[in-house]
Amino acid sequence: MATEVLVPTLGESITEATLGEWLKQPGEAVAVDEPIASLETDKVSVEVPSPIAGVMGEHAVNVGDTVQVGALIATVEAGGAAPAASPARPAASAPTSDAAATPAPTGDAAAALSPSVRRAVLEHGVDPATIKGTGKDGRLTKEDVAAAASSKPAPAATPSDGAAAGRADAGSAPARREERVKMTRLRQTIAKRLKEAQNTAAMLTTFNDVDMTAVIEARAKYKDLFEKKHGVRLGFMGFFVKAATMALKDIPSVNASIEGDEIVYHDYADISVAVSAPNGLVVPVIRDCQDLSVAGIEKTIGDFGRRAKDGTLKMDEMRGGTFTISNGGVFGSLMSTPIINPPQSAVLGLHRIEDRPVVVNGQVVVRPMMYLALSYDHRLIDGREAVTFLVALKNAIEDPTRILIDL
Repeated sequence: MATEVLVPTLGESITEATLGEWLKQPGEAVAVDEPIASLETDKVSVEVPSPIAGVMGEHAVNVGDTVQVGALIATVEAGGAAPAASPARPAASAPTSDAAATPAPTGDAAAALSPSVRRAVLEHGVDPATIKGTGKDGRLTKEDVAAAASSKPAPAATPSDGAAAGRADAGSAPARREERVKMTRLRQTIAKRLKEAQNTAAMLTTFNDVDMTAVIEARAKYKDLFEKKHGVRLGFMGFFVKAATMALKDIPSVNASIEGDEIVYHDYADISVAVSAPNGLVVPVIRDCQDLSVAGIEKTIGDFGRRAKDGTLKMDEMRGGTFTISNGGVFGSLMSTPIINPPQSAVLGLHRIEDRPVVVNGQVVVRPMMYLALSYDHRLIDGREAVTFLVALKNAIEDPTRILIDL
């Protein structure tokens, strides 16, 4: 007897998703609650579990199709052998690339791969068994697959006729090729929201720089004890989140938002931290930062980073936020003008640390410096408030004792 698999409830206000990947093919055995498909929503990927143990039946939709909540996407046959199943609709075109001809990994290999890694294996047409993983416990990451694909030798061209062979022998220039890849739902949403922010907010960016000497020294002095006690590494983001939380308390308009003709002020700091995920940048939210220690913040950020890489962040963890911090410095950025994350009114951009000559007490010295950038909605935040916020942040980072005594 066939059991229908329906699109599950995806969260408040989310009514549709895109079928990103089939994790089980018709005829394959499935266990109860085993993921059989991956759905891409506006914010995260969601795995669809099998409602029963049995054999994968017919796929009712194709990869890339948009599906509504409650829609039928597949069937699962209880027990026994699977019926002869076929896709609901024929593919738009025959596969022409190595990736299309590569079968999906199955069995233990498939179970060890995250949805994003399985998708990368199919896209690049590589054998995951031949790749050494660099992730936790030796697991493969999407970057491992991409690196293996880039090092794979290109297949030799086969002339289709004598004339083509003659042209190849004549040393003609290699054919140029293009690839068209449909934007993921997440990437479409990112593009839409960023453009809306530019069209709506009166955005302005102000800059400052900060001497990282004190934070670097504190981190070097206490990092081993910190990790031993809290089970997490002491990074720079914990300092910046706490310093930003203090500055937001002093300059509440930076932590506010505009709704219609009203300004909404928040007596809490829910800080969105931009994290790199396989399909783009996501911004999970650290709730109630005003009540968290540096250790609590670092634990939360570490957990977000791991689950963003695996594609297991929950939608509730992406919702809300009163202020955003984006760290482009991890990629080597020297300076940028970050874009506001609506409906928030400001975003802080961090950048790389580099030694630069600065004047201290009348002497030119070399210090590890970082540029800070605050983009803000000028409809709500005045220039004076933006500069005051950055100065308060700078003072706390250059003298971390201020964070301890809330000064």
